[in-house]
Amino acid sequence: MDPLADWRKKIDDVDAELVKLLNARAQYAEEIGKVKQSLGMDAYSPEREEEVMKHVMAENPGPLSAHAIRRLFERIIDESRSVERLAMVKKK
Repeated sequence: MDPLADWRKKIDDVDAELVKLLNARAQYAEEIGKVKQSLGMDAYSPEREEEVMKHVMAENPGPLSAHAIRRLFERIIDESRSVERLAMVKKK
């Protein structure tokens, strides 16, 4: 079997798992948005976002750098915040 094809298959499998996990995270963010709406809170919580960053960077064994993890999670958090805001608007 082609060794490149084997590695690509492994990446495809990881990508599929990432999509599942990212959508699960988005579902949680949606629920958080509903709770925040009922409590009169804003979707943006810089303290919580910094907690998330510290947590994921502490969990990172590499080979991705801390900077790479930070950039990825900045985007993930941004998209999660969008899901929260949408849930907050829908709940009104």
